[in-house]
Amino acid sequence: MAEEESKLESPARPTAPDTPPVEEAPVVSDDVSEEKAIVPAVTPPPAVAEPVAAVLESQALVEATESAELKPSEGSLDRDAFLARLETEKRNSLIKAWEESEKSKAENKAHKRLSSEKLEKKKALYAEKMKNKIAIIHKEAEEKRAIVEAKKGEDILKAEETAAKYRATGTTPKKLFGFF
Repeated sequence: MAEEESKLESPARPTAPDTPPVEEAPVVSDDVSEEKAIVPAVTPPPAVAEPVAAVLESQALVEATESAELKPSEGSLDRDAFLARLETEKRNSLIKAWEESEKSKAENKAHKRLSSEKLEKKKALYAEKMKNKIAIIHKEAEEKRAIVEAKKGEDILKAEETAAKYRATGTTPKKLFGFF
């Protein structure tokens, strides 16, 4: 018990495991002009207003002249050429992507137009088929009506002949109604 009390009363010292010492971050210099990359002036797209384009060009010229005065070494020229080439490749890839996008849009429109034309042809053929089926059904119905009318006319003539026979002989029919 006494040992537990002494452990509680004594301040606990954290034991440091085998950890390497923490290194301090390197000091960053405040000289930003050494780290700036020279980017050639890019012509703005036609949608940009002229005053904005003029401001962008003037800023690019100022940066170019400042950096040219600060770094006339050959290494920066190579970097400038590399960055200019990189910017040109980037612009060309964007133009190529836009061109492919426009081509695919045109192809999709053409395909959609062709598929809609095919669909219209199918609709027209189906409508023609349905009209033909309706005409055939109406024709069959007329034929059946004609057959029924002819049979009805025959039954009426037969009934009239039978009635005339009974009148002539003076006898009465054995069945008064056909449904008994």
